[in-house]
Amino acid sequence: MTVRRATRADADVIGELLHRFNTEFHSPTPGAPALAERLRELLGHETGALDGHGTVALLAGAGPDGFAIVRLRPSLYSPQLEAYLAELYVVPERRGRGLGRALLRACCELSRELGADRIELGTSEDDRGARALYESEGFINREDGPDGPLMYVYERDL
Repeated sequence: MTVRRATRADADVIGELLHRFNTEFHSPTPGAPALAERLRELLGHETGALDGHGTVALLAGAGPDGFAIVRLRPSLYSPQLEAYLAELYVVPERRGRGLGRALLRACCELSRELGADRIELGTSEDDRGARALYESEGFINREDGPDGPLMYVYERDL
């Protein structure tokens, strides 16, 4: 299973996949070209090296058939970085074949290599497939362990 670090040259394909993701899950999208342009800005270097934006992307499969985007920032609680898995998507026809798991593991490994000591993510309650994947890889959504209260992610437009 091939997972590789994306560069600015991959922005068009990631923009298309991100547009498909947003469309599939009924989320607003400015369209693939606008997403690709923003990704070119965020990914920064041609090599995919981490820059001041703290954004890295990974691609999986031959198509490519999936992608993940991780944002890194300084942590308040340790001298290490903290990572946020902003997006993880596998095209529907390739799901159930381990691409999502490979992307998730690669995100965790890359985040550690770049200096992060924790990774967070958010997903919807009804995305049972994603939740099962995250939980099978050790992610929790409860404070203080499995018997603690549920944690929630809130958002608001400004």
